[in-house]
Amino acid sequence: MYGVKSHLLHYVMFLAPSRDVLAEAQIEIALQGIKVGKVAIVKWRGKPVFVYHRTESTIEQERAVNIDELRDPETDEERTIKPEWLIVTGICTHLGCVPIPNAGMIAGGFYCPCHGSHFDASGRIRKGPAPTNMEVPQYKFLDNDTVLVG
Repeated sequence: MYGVKSHLLHYVMFLAPSRDVLAEAQIEIALQGIKVGKVAIVKWRGKPVFVYHRTESTIEQERAVNIDELRDPETDEERTIKPEWLIVTGICTHLGCVPIPNAGMIAGGFYCPCHGSHFDASGRIRKGPAPTNMEVPQYKFLDNDTVLVG
């Protein structure tokens, strides 16, 4: 029995993710250096993540949007935990390009220059070929100045 257990454990450990993969599973982001109105870009799992410290006017602008007019309807409240912080994976849902923060036809939004997708300041698709909103990764606030993504 001991030999079977040892042999089985060897295969389980072989199939388990390596330490470098486990290290990339989560990332802690310090928020105190991100000024209001600015977007910080961090790398997580090989992808860019946009951390947007939104202004009060931007939050009000996004909450005033009629979600019935959106292609992929989601309220701003559904996409954020704290309204002043928007955290999205910085990849266009059309073909995987990286949008430009604070660009495009919507104030404070994101613009993908490859094919012309415009996302608002909540990461929701507003114009262009992208079929869905920008992805919101799983995250939680550890305290007022730190967020854990993943």
